[in-house]
Amino acid sequence: MACTRLSGSGRYELGKYFGTDGFRGRANETLTAIHAFRVGRFLGKFFSHGRRARLLVGKDTRLSSYMFEYALTAGATASGADVYLLHVTTTPSVSYLTRTEGFDCGVMISASHNRYTDNGIKLFNGNGEKLEEHILRRVEEYIDGGSIPLATGNEIGRTVDFVAGRNRYLAYLLTLSRASFRGMRVGLDCANGSAWQISKAVFDALGARVYAIGAEPDGTNINENCGSTHISALRALVTERDLDVGFAFDGDADRCICVDERGDVVDGDGILYLSARAMKNCGELENNGIVATVMSNSGLENSLGREGIEVVRCEVGDKWVHDALVSGGYMLGGEQSGHIIFRKVSATGDGILTALKVMETMIQGKCPLSCLVEGFQRVPQHVKNVRVDRKEEILNSESVAEALDAARGHLSDGRLLLRASGTEPVLRILAEGYDEEGCNAAISDLEHAILHAGEVL
Repeated sequence: MACTRLSGSGRYELGKYFGTDGFRGRANETLTAIHAFRVGRFLGKFFSHGRRARLLVGKDTRLSSYMFEYALTAGATASGADVYLLHVTTTPSVSYLTRTEGFDCGVMISASHNRYTDNGIKLFNGNGEKLEEHILRRVEEYIDGGSIPLATGNEIGRTVDFVAGRNRYLAYLLTLSRASFRGMRVGLDCANGSAWQISKAVFDALGARVYAIGAEPDGTNINENCGSTHISALRALVTERDLDVGFAFDGDADRCICVDERGDVVDGDGILYLSARAMKNCGELENNGIVATVMSNSGLENSLGREGIEVVRCEVGDKWVHDALVSGGYMLGGEQSGHIIFRKVSATGDGILTALKVMETMIQGKCPLSCLVEGFQRVPQHVKNVRVDRKEEILNSESVAEALDAARGHLSDGRLLLRASGTEPVLRILAEGYDEEGCNAAISDLEHAILHAGEVL
């Protein structure tokens, strides 16, 4: 099944500003307050449809999020829209509330797992899904010089404090749990980001004894040696405190990575494995399959295949996962990085929801997390990130395409993948297989070709 945007040559294309997860860049360098203002101007006018548009806006804890929030809000109200402010909240809460509260569009100001000097703008349609590609292209065209009339008089929009929306989202999460967590000792790494209040409140309400770290945001420490991309702090917490399980979120809490009672990491592939089996046992796994991305370990296909469960692949990005879920009629999908979509209850990745689902599976199965992933046998996987300028030009160059074909000759089995990150200025090389020497040789040759292409382009 294909859910990848492809150029005529069959290679990946990213938008000028919007990648796989929004418009992302260094604050006031590649993503400026002027960009945010113009995004707001476009959204406020585009969603008016002959009436006043209603936009929902949330942000994470990084220093620049306030600037982008106010700039985007100024643009939207200047175009005649009313803007409802959630303030610091999670990306999935914006998706949920946009869908359930009748908003025309949802906006999340966040750069997810990136450091605080970056920021981003994620956009959702009225169904709480990532905004359609054709609309994103129109946003980009307007950013580069479009013209929209300013609202005047009583047509100028207003801002509304909507912090109560966070409580509605929290209440919704509580309704989804089918088990009490009483007696469970749980570690939470909130990444000094969006989850720092909501996640602990949810686990406390469900009866768990919570040990939280990464819960002291100061605007500059989001994702700093904490969260889902820096898992060592949570591993230490779980083992030193003898906890039952730990969950690490990223800056905007749409990812979740787990740590079992022994301190071992269970990533998104492991979560998909245990969740697929649990859903099949409960009769909730529609069409007896799940969706994973091209970066997921081949062991996921092999291990679930033995359970009679199909794995369908798509391009990286939870918007592509969601598209594949809808088109294939599946209910579970996600990424190795911890974006997991339980389609019955959410339209996007939700880290806190994922943690609740894992807890529920542990409690109902009456076994620790390590037991739930025992049958998941991974294929050795090697990933190399090559930092480059003009990543799309290099990715689509003939020399790199030829080098990719040649590098595959090093692999006696397995697979070799090259893709552009949608959130960072890097090309990612993935080599997978039991021939470690061949994988390393393939990566080395391909990295050399990429760096050379960057010098000559």
